[in-house]
Amino acid sequence: MQEVLLVVHLMLAIAIVITVLLQRSEGGALGMGGGSGGGGGGGGGLMTGREAANLLTRSTAVLAACFFATSLTLTIMATGSSERKSILEQSETGSSTNQPVVPAGPTVPTDK
Repeated sequence: MQEVLLVVHLMLAIAIVITVLLQRSEGGALGMGGGSGGGGGGGGGLMTGREAANLLTRSTAVLAACFFATSLTLTIMATGSSERKSILEQSETGSSTNQPVVPAGPTVPTDK
């Protein structure tokens, strides 16, 4: 279940990036945005520029809400596990021997 939710979460992230990049800049950042060029100035299209902007704004808000919900759900599912251990503690308990690891010192030749 957690893997499926993670895949949905990643798809939502990609969809948010795409919808944000599709939106027309209104601020004139770096002198590039704002002018009359860009979004749908022609008359006979399916949607006018303002309708497309409203649709993209609403879809971005819905995608962001779903992304937030999946983030919270994944967090709750992750903290709901039986034991909270760090990755280092998990790798230590996963080893087959419980004996401490002694680092190898310098080797001294014994026969002279």
